[in-house]
Parts: sequence; C-alpha cells; structure tokens
Amino acid sequence: MIKLLIRWFIQQYTDADDKDVREKYGILAGVLGIICNLFLFILKLCLGIFMNSIAVISDAFNNLSDCGSSLIAIIAARVSNRPPDLEHPYGHGRIEYISSLVVSFLIILVGFELLKSSFEKIIHPEEVLFSWYFLIFLLLSIAIKIWMFSYNRYIGQTINSGINKANAYDSLSDALATSAVVVSTLIGAYFHLAIDGYVGLLISLFILYTGYKVAKETVNILLGASPNTELAQKIKDLVNQGMYIVGTHDLKVHDYGPGRTIASIHAEILDTVNIVDAHMIIDDLERRISEELNINIVIHIDPITTDTEKIAQMEQFISEAVKEVNEAFSVQNMRMTIGHCIVNVIFEVMVPSSLVEEDETIRKKIINKLKEKDPKVNVIVDSIIALTEA
Repeated sequence: MIKLLIRWFIQQYTDADDKDVREKYGILAGVLGIICNLFLFILKLCLGIFMNSIAVISDAFNNLSDCGSSLIAIIAARVSNRPPDLEHPYGHGRIEYISSLVVSFLIILVGFELLKSSFEKIIHPEEVLFSWYFLIFLLLSIAIKIWMFSYNRYIGQTINSGINKANAYDSLSDALATSAVVVSTLIGAYFHLAIDGYVGLLISLFILYTGYKVAKETVNILLGASPNTELAQKIKDLVNQGMYIVGTHDLKVHDYGPGRTIASIHAEILDTVNIVDAHMIIDDLERRISEELNINIVIHIDPITTDTEKIAQMEQFISEAVKEVNEAFSVQNMRMTIGHCIVNVIFEVMVPSSLVEEDETIRKKIINKLKEKDPKVNVIVDSIIALTEA
C-alpha cells in the first residue's frame, strides 16, 4: 500500500537521491504517522477508560508521543533540505539526527510517566473489564502499527533517513507492547489475575529501552562514529583501482546528514610518476567516487619511494622494533615516504590470534616503540591482521 501512496503523492518518486523528492518522502511518512497515531491514541484512550486498564491507557499515550515524533519528522524533512549558507557551509542535514535525538527524549519521557502510573496500579489494583469488541479493536491497532513499521522502514531505507528508521522500530515496539496488553487482558478475564499493572510496567520499561537505543545510535553518529565497514571498503577499492596507486591509509568519513558525506584519504603513489599524471589520476578518482558513492572526497597523495636499498633498511628497522614489542609479531606490506624532515612508514602487523588485545593498544605500543628509537619516523599501522594458529 505504501508504494501506491508514494506513486500518488510523490512525483519522480524513483529519484530518491534528489533533495526535493527526499523531502516529500519524509513529509509523507510524517503525515501518515500523525494520522495513524492520532487515531490509535483516541481509540486506545477510550478503550482504556472503558476497560479501566492502565496498560491500555499507557499504550494510548505512547501513541500520542509518536504523533510528536511524526511532527518532528516533517519539520526535519523541511529544515534538512535547506541549502548551505555562511553559518552552515555543509548544509543542514544533521538536523535529522538532532530530530531523532528529540524523538528519543520524548519516548523516554513517556516511558517514565507510564512507569510511575504502572507502579500505582500495582499498589492499588483494579478490575479490568473484558469485551471481545475491545479485543478486536486492540488487534486492529496492532495491525496498523505493523503497517507503520513496514512503511517507515521502507522509506527509511529508500532515502537513508535515520528518523524514519527510528520511527519504524518505535512502531514495532508499539505493536509488541499492544500484543502484551492483549495477552494480559485475556489472562485477567479467564484466570482472574490482576496483572494489568505489571504489564504496564513491562511496557514502560520496553518504551524506555527503545528511547535509549534510538538516542545511543543518534549520539554515535553526531559524535563521529567509525565509517560503515562496507562503505569504507568501497572507497578503498575505488582508490586502489587508480593507475600507479599501491595502497591507501588514513580514511576519514564525516557524515553531515543523509546524502551529505565528506571524506578524505591518503593514496600511496609511486614517486617515479610525473606530478601532472598523478594529479590527473587523483582528479579522476575523486570524480568517480562522487558519482558512484555520492561522497565528496579529497585524496591526498603520498609519494612512495622506490629506492630498494632504503626500503630494505627500513624494513629491518621496523621488524626489529616490532619484535621488541612482542616476539610473536611480524611486519608485512611496508611502504615509506621520504620527506625533508620526516619519514612516513606504513605497514601491516601480523598478530597470533591467541594474543587477545585491542587493536588500538597494539598500535600505540608499536608507535611508541618506534618513536622512542627514531623521533623522525612517522608510523602508520595500516591494519592488524590476526593469524589463525595451527
């Protein structure tokens, strides 16, 4: 059904990378969310009052908070589409992440309020009225929430929207919470057990966990999480396809919102290559990555020496220093760039899998040892490879 609605309301819906089309996707998702959640709030609030069920009332106010989430999604879709300006040269795309954070705070706030109400219901239990008509309405609300999960996930994947993905999993948690209400209502009706308050408690805890999870994922992005492994590998593979390039290192990816990614990487190119040719190769790679991955990337050239005698001397120096850190460590794929005042050395370290230690800890130990031996050596441990022992 969501695909049909998209065709009706969004022109050129197939061009999801276009900023205007992307905005329309976000607004459509938000409007549908407000309509569905407002309907569910009114329905469940009425049911909860008639049934005298704190679990159903808790679920109703959870849907009301989701209305706010959908409204934030609409605002985010509009604001994030603003062009760059003097104060925001990289655009306003991160407003989507801030909006996701606001949504998570709303979810947590509702969770705490429902937690308090559920405790009161446990201390002072009241009879929950049962009717098959009520049950049918609750099952209808579950079906609506599952559909909301489906369309939010689809739109979130289509336009790579964090707030839509957050709303998708919030809808799924709502469906599970309402399912718990249905089960508790049936148990209360047929076994005369006053578990309504306890179910409300579980729902509130589930809501709190959902809010925490959304907040954690969003904060990680805003703080600058490590780039997606698959994306990082694609960038490296494309750069390594360049003529005369023998390796890469120091990839950095900065996320300024969906479709607004800026990256930088060092490309190792043989020092025998003419500087004009090297410049043309790098320009071509930057253009390809922009077209294929929609990433604005800056590629820095590191001229790798081809002097075999100096390479051999440095390999011996590096290997001996690494052995001092741990006799079981070994070095491979070493490259070096010779400058006026400093020498950049890039290599991989082979580590037995039995030596369980954080990669960053191993890096620091090796870098410190080499700096201690020769301060003019700038060390780049490109990767740490675990060796499976026989």
